[in-house]
Amino acid sequence: MGVQLRGRVAARLRDDRGQAAIEFTGMVPVILATVILLWQAALIGYTFSLAGNAADEAVRAGAVAPEGARTPACRAGAEKNVSGAWRVTGVSCWSDGSEVKANLSIRVPLLFPGVNMPFTVPAHASAVRES
Repeated sequence: MGVQLRGRVAARLRDDRGQAAIEFTGMVPVILATVILLWQAALIGYTFSLAGNAADEAVRAGAVAPEGARTPACRAGAEKNVSGAWRVTGVSCWSDGSEVKANLSIRVPLLFPGVNMPFTVPAHASAVRES
């Protein structure tokens, strides 16, 4: 009986059953880290899109605003379509001859709400001043 038991234990140790489950368990952290990094890359890319659109909206609002109200109009135009997770910073509008130009930057959010990455995405736009 002891020899049969030892033989079964030895055969069981050489068996491959359950190996896939153990390998998958080891890969779960790698898969999750990859998904998180890809999601963060998507957030960065979307921030570039938002920054360009916000600069366009800011300069459009500044182009039709009177000279004294240009900066508040630019800020309002820049923040109009930017949701709460992204923060518009450093909005500046000025007139350069017959053009109105706008610069701004948007902070890139992290995957975790309320935390931003340590850099911003800049955007620039210009439009012909409306008289």
